[in-house]
Amino acid sequence: MKYALVIFETDESRHRIRTARAAHRAAYEAWIGKIAAAGKLISGDALDTESSSVATVRKTTEAAPATVTDGPAHPGEETLGGWFVIDVADREEAVELAKGLGTLETIEIWPVLEGA
Repeated sequence: MKYALVIFETDESRHRIRTARAAHRAAYEAWIGKIAAAGKLISGDALDTESSSVATVRKTTEAAPATVTDGPAHPGEETLGGWFVIDVADREEAVELAKGLGTLETIEIWPVLEGA
């Protein structure tokens, strides 16, 4: 089954990224390297969370024009940082892999809708 590991940066993880970027990156690369070496990594991308050019486009009805606002759709302590798509046996394996990340981010585990 395919799962998306959706990574959210926290205030603390952003602080550590700024103050110890090389160590943070090394921890990420070790974690995702193990997943890739096991043949379970399909893809992944990181977002530029230090960018100020984030925009949200929201449409509430088909007839209404879309509204555009600066900033994320859901501002708060946690910021969407990126994602990885993995192919594993089941949800439990996805959870175990996510638990192996050695940094302070939050990870949501979402099943990928196949054939969409």
